[in-house]
Amino acid sequence: MVAALRRAFGYLRPHRGNVIAALVAVLVVTVANLLAPQLIRIVIDSGIATRDGQVIALAVAGMFGLALLRGGGSFVQGFYAERGSQGVALDLRDEFFVKVEQLGFAFHDRTPTGQLLTRATSDIEQVRFVTGNGFVNIVWAIVQIVAIVILLFVVNWQLALITFVSILIIFGLLGRFGTSIAPLFTRIQAALGQLNSTLQEDLVGLRTIRAFRGEERERARYRGHNATMFDLNIQIVSLFSTNFRAIFLVAGLASLAVVYAGGQQVIGGDLQVGELVAFYTYLNFLLGPILTLGFLGSAVPRAGASAVRIFAVLDEPVTITDRPDAVPLPPVEGRVQFDDVSFRYPEANHDALHGVSFTAEPGQTVAIIGTTGSGKSTLVNLIPRFHDPAEGTVRIDGYDVRDVTLESLRGQIAPVLQESRLFSGTVRDNIAYGRPDATMGEIQAAAAAAQAAPFIEAMADGYETIIGERGVGLSGGQRQRVAIARALLADRAILILDDSTSAVDATTEAEIRIAIDRLLAERRQTTFVIAQRVSTVRSADVILVMDAGRIVAQGTHEHLLAHSDLYVSILGSQLGTETAFAPDESTVDEIAEESVATNGTGNGTGNGVASGSRLAPAAVAAATNGRTQR
Repeated sequence: MVAALRRAFGYLRPHRGNVIAALVAVLVVTVANLLAPQLIRIVIDSGIATRDGQVIALAVAGMFGLALLRGGGSFVQGFYAERGSQGVALDLRDEFFVKVEQLGFAFHDRTPTGQLLTRATSDIEQVRFVTGNGFVNIVWAIVQIVAIVILLFVVNWQLALITFVSILIIFGLLGRFGTSIAPLFTRIQAALGQLNSTLQEDLVGLRTIRAFRGEERERARYRGHNATMFDLNIQIVSLFSTNFRAIFLVAGLASLAVVYAGGQQVIGGDLQVGELVAFYTYLNFLLGPILTLGFLGSAVPRAGASAVRIFAVLDEPVTITDRPDAVPLPPVEGRVQFDDVSFRYPEANHDALHGVSFTAEPGQTVAIIGTTGSGKSTLVNLIPRFHDPAEGTVRIDGYDVRDVTLESLRGQIAPVLQESRLFSGTVRDNIAYGRPDATMGEIQAAAAAAQAAPFIEAMADGYETIIGERGVGLSGGQRQRVAIARALLADRAILILDDSTSAVDATTEAEIRIAIDRLLAERRQTTFVIAQRVSTVRSADVILVMDAGRIVAQGTHEHLLAHSDLYVSILGSQLGTETAFAPDESTVDEIAEESVATNGTGNGTGNGVASGSRLAPAAVAAATNGRTQR
């Protein structure tokens, strides 16, 4: 914690001008504070006692000047200390945001979003306060205490000894307080992260919660985290109350002792009244900086705990980054090659991909189909280097994707991911996200190709319609079509469609497919299509059939019907359960004939895939049933 806090103070270096100005102001304020009691002593002993009005007037004028000096110094101190601390927060937030953007998906998969939000807001705020305003106030308090203690001994060393003993007792109480409260602040920041994570999850998943009547469960979960926060805060309040009451008691007893002993000295003629008043004023001045150290003493461990949490993210290694000798990827034709690629997610006990090899030629459409969890999305995520393979190589036009810069690589790939993520802003801005300089005509053409133009133009403000966070206000299918339009407008050599039409109806899906096929024919983009519907992938140049992280078959639709039991199984299940396929009569006959031809041939792919003798009848039955229903 100490090392993290020391590192946090390093962020003050670029703002040291502000800190220096604040520290100079601290000295000015301290001098003004220390001179004021001396002027009070002069008023009493040299003015009132001698009935000298001129002395009183001059002393009052001096106190007025000191008040102005103290006020101006306090303003400069507060302003520049806060300016410096805000600079620290600015730099930390910027660095934190950049780092979070750079970190790989493996980090984000294991780190709750609420925890990151807490570190980016509450934790940085704790560090900001201590490293800026807090630091200046600590310096002010120390300077004030040292100067006042010296002056107390100069004024009257006997009374100063009484005060010094009380100061030692107070600092002992503060030390015990800091030791007790430090671990609580570590726990409370972690609890705040859990509370924010729960809130963020519930806000995002509100529809699911209501659909499954999970409100009470979520309330109980949130209430539990909230109760933990309450208990920890009560413990902190209890420590504050107990320790600071003890501090005030010691300070009060010290004041009484000083008044009694000082009064005896005044009666005995060893001390003047003005000196006693000045001493007592210094004593009152002393309590302020001591309490300041006490409060900041509790803020420092809290900032230390926050600094540890912040730097844990900033020190997280960036796994996907440019190699030192990385070169820009030149404009590519779009030839994508996987050579014996394997990949395993962190902490997983088996490979998500194993020994995957295939080649996609420029301009080809490669469809990927397979069982749930077979590695389809993982495969396409390796192309733009969202992950790096554990073994093997992914090449584009002969370049290993790890040997080129990320910016140049991803600048030639347009993905439409499973989750159609949109941003707050206009529909136009979302479509033009990959090409902010696109003309309105180009945006409209992309929207038309994605079958998004009709519903966009039906909106009150058309393309200038403001949509909410995550595309709130649009249906799932509408969000997908906007995301497809965004990828089409980017017009890059490689297009990735990861289950991008799952939320649209069959008619719209067919229209999107026809429009995309027309565009692809004009642009010669290499396209990877992941879809649950066979109707989406059957016209692809190459279809990859995946199971358990392996490519178990590849070829055209006709070839796979004849040689892949798994493909026939997927096809048959969709014909039986998915009316969206809706094949024509010739297609149904073809499927039935191919299924019968493979029945009993035993040409299964292995890997736990059922044999053709068990799969083909289901496909035939489904196909026949589909034709009968029509």
